[in-house]
Amino acid sequence: MDIIEIINKKRLGKILSEEELKFVIKGYLNDEIKDYQMSSLLMAIVLNGMTDHEIIALTKFMLESGEQLDLSKLGNIVDKHSTGGVGDKTTMIVAPIVASCGVKVAKMSGRGLGHTGGTIDKLESIPGFQVNISTDNFLKQVQEIGIAIVSQTNNLVPADKKIYALRDVTGTVESIPLIASSIMSKKIACGTKKLVIDIKVGKGALIKNLKDAKKLAKLMIQIGKANNMEVVCLLTNMDIPLGNNIGNALEVKESIDVLKNQKCGNLTTLCIELSCYMVSLGLNISYDEAKEKILESLKNGRAYQKFLEFVHYQKGNLEELPESKFHYEIKSKESGYLASIDALSLGKLSMHLGAGRLSLKDKIDYGAGIVIAKNIGEYIEKEDILMHLYTCKELNPKEISTEAFSINKEKPKQVELVYQVIK
Repeated sequence: MDIIEIINKKRLGKILSEEELKFVIKGYLNDEIKDYQMSSLLMAIVLNGMTDHEIIALTKFMLESGEQLDLSKLGNIVDKHSTGGVGDKTTMIVAPIVASCGVKVAKMSGRGLGHTGGTIDKLESIPGFQVNISTDNFLKQVQEIGIAIVSQTNNLVPADKKIYALRDVTGTVESIPLIASSIMSKKIACGTKKLVIDIKVGKGALIKNLKDAKKLAKLMIQIGKANNMEVVCLLTNMDIPLGNNIGNALEVKESIDVLKNQKCGNLTTLCIELSCYMVSLGLNISYDEAKEKILESLKNGRAYQKFLEFVHYQKGNLEELPESKFHYEIKSKESGYLASIDALSLGKLSMHLGAGRLSLKDKIDYGAGIVIAKNIGEYIEKEDILMHLYTCKELNPKEISTEAFSINKEKPKQVELVYQVIK
């Protein structure tokens, strides 16, 4: 087989055989297929898509590129995944909540893709936090405290890890086939049998509309069923940022506020919603019973204590979260009600402040990012602070656009957070 012929075949919109897909995955993993060749094929997939059969086959060969875990001996384990969004720190909040309710969470997470942050980058902003631990220690930690979040190991789905990094810097992130195969190959390899997926929809997400989100949800549920996995998908709003903080250490701080039961808003609401479906799946109880347990755990402090235990086990030090050198206040140029906040614009701004990567070799400024000072529906006076910027770069605040904030004379309707739940 010839990689050039395979690239041309997909460029013309033709269907790749299982043998061709297997050849591509094996060849790329063994460095027989080069980055620039794989980039061309990924772009052809982005432009022309794949059939369900191609996607299931691609998932299979990515899965078979490495080892697979068996979590069956650990009891009631439920995993959670988000397709990525701006300010999405839900894993850091949901995992300890769920674990505090008696459902184990054994999770392997990824790094940032484009303007969307990654859980591992956020956890690494905690000084000393270890995201790379052995499989034996990973399983031991889940058994002992009910929660572990680590970076994807080299042994589990190495093909996905290599492709994932390439997609980030080649404009091939936003593809339903590639998203589905990436997520599900990792989850199947991790031994997950119960999974809740948060599919972000909107300007700040990889998936821009409900039609594509529903297609992705049904595809991942289909892949799950083929692998004896129960999957629940929530389609959630990512037209606006999730919470107020964007950027790694800043998002850790906001996560702590939620876990201390000191913060309301769309972030807290969504974290409770995701936790309900996870606990319901894990304990085989109703949504309402699960919600009662979750609210009690937040109220009595068990969820926050579980977070502290989790960070301690993975050697993190929350007392010394990094801070960037410069702090800038960006003020409103008009008065009125805050009608919307463009998640994509702020995601890109945060990345340029240093909170994300423009290339694989870029180093992240863990203290960089944005704190949004106003919430949708609030009345804003001219010269009120709209956002705080944190960065190690010298900026002229007057040159920072405020176009991400839409201000109107009339008070806006309440923002819809969860569009649909698909099982």
